[in-house]
Amino acid sequence: MLKDLDRDLAADAAQRRFGSGWVSGTLALLLAVVGLATVLCLRYPELLTVEDARKLYNVALIRSALHIVLIAGFVLAIVSIVLRKRKVLGFSAMGLILLATLLGGSKAHSSAELNADVYLGLDWFVLNLLFTGILFIPLERLFARLPDQAIFRTEWREDLFYFFISSLLVQGLTYLSLLPSQTVAQHTEWSGLRAWVASQPLLLQFFEIMFLTDLVQYWVHRIFHRVPALWRFHAVHHSARAMDWLAGSRMHFVEIVCLRGLTVIPMYALGFHSTAMYVYIGFVYILATFVHANLRFDFGWLKRVVVTPQFHHWHHGVEKEAIDVNFAVHFPILDRLFGTYYLPRDKWPSAYGISGHPVPHGFLRQFMYPFMR
Repeated sequence: MLKDLDRDLAADAAQRRFGSGWVSGTLALLLAVVGLATVLCLRYPELLTVEDARKLYNVALIRSALHIVLIAGFVLAIVSIVLRKRKVLGFSAMGLILLATLLGGSKAHSSAELNADVYLGLDWFVLNLLFTGILFIPLERLFARLPDQAIFRTEWREDLFYFFISSLLVQGLTYLSLLPSQTVAQHTEWSGLRAWVASQPLLLQFFEIMFLTDLVQYWVHRIFHRVPALWRFHAVHHSARAMDWLAGSRMHFVEIVCLRGLTVIPMYALGFHSTAMYVYIGFVYILATFVHANLRFDFGWLKRVVVTPQFHHWHHGVEKEAIDVNFAVHFPILDRLFGTYYLPRDKWPSAYGISGHPVPHGFLRQFMYPFMR
């Protein structure tokens, strides 16, 4: 069933033409997944939603939107079933919508008060998927560098699963990532320095955070390339053979914790204002998705100043020239200073990944890859 669904989602251009039922079926499936996830969040909020976000939700508005989503998904599923010879998209969407309805639909209520300190970020996954998908999928369709690359390209399921797991485990990943900076803050007496840093204009703090975190991440990133034991973790990220808005999600848990844990040290240890930190975290999240995206923007002279998709795509290229270059996340000047800059004027990599493609397919195999001989 999953193979049939994957085959239908990754159908060729002829099978995806308007009027074939592919568009309606894919939209129906997306709405069905979002609807079911929302129903589960309504039924088990203590377990499946981010604690700090619960008090911000307008539940009445969510229920109204959910009702519309389920109805729209059901109608689109019927349209797909009528138009399409292969019915797997429509029936899959209809099955998920039926399950969401049986669980209560837009009238679902919490079934139990768990009062647990541990939660999973299913709501965070839904919000992430909707926000980034709605933003980047149209951009990649309108301004694609590789127009023939499908939305559901090779290994899209693996990358979506990385996206899902990292969102679901947001509490644990956040705790482990903040642990080093909190340890540094507890064992340093910098109250005067922290007060001065936090008193600066927020815009100045934002750019200071950008530079300091980029400097730390440059060297952490470069070390992950240079040390063989660490490279095996980072190789999972580089194993993606296609670049798009989902490709940046493919990261091993160990690398996520190490990279985030070390790069946030300047933010927390130096005492930057929480507003500046939150703005930066939101900005870098969008930027990380943007630089991996399948976009052809050139940016002219600006690409020599700030990191762009072309700059970062060369970091993922298979060419000999692309090996161990372009480690910066914000400012290419760091690569210029340390001799790792490479950005030809109008050229992009011919392919992506690692020469020989040593990293296996599948989430579990990739998770175990760094630990295997």
